[in-house]
Amino acid sequence: MTYTIIPMTYDHVPQVAEIERQCFPDPWSERMLREHLDNQCAAALTALGEDGTVLGYAGLLVVLDEGYITNVAVRPAYRRQGIAVDLLSVFDRFAKANHLAFLTLEVRSSNAPAIALYEKMGYRRAGLRKHYYEHPREDAVIMTREYTYGAENAES
Repeated sequence: MTYTIIPMTYDHVPQVAEIERQCFPDPWSERMLREHLDNQCAAALTALGEDGTVLGYAGLLVVLDEGYITNVAVRPAYRRQGIAVDLLSVFDRFAKANHLAFLTLEVRSSNAPAIALYEKMGYRRAGLRKHYYEHPREDAVIMTREYTYGAENAES
């Protein structure tokens, strides 16, 4: 399967909203996705198939030197083919290039495949948000990947 990782545009929003509905019990609406694209502190990527189908996407908010991954989702038929890894790898390269202190995200405590993926990519469990999710009510595992940049960042 061939796909390209590109910045999300407004043209992608209807397909991304469809992926949201397929993947999450409380999906982001098209309006919320457009607002994310309008946010100067946000970035969003899509994995675009050769035929123009959005196969997956990921969103990021950056505040100072902190990165907050908002969502990562792949169409169910295209999971376990490296799309989420490729999307997150772009954010990893961005974090390193811009000297972010960390990337962090929340994931449902029952979502073992996603937790395993994040751990494989260097994220570690950093905490728990009790009853964070609705439909069904569930805890969120906070997962964080920290970055260090050598002696120039060491505290004296």
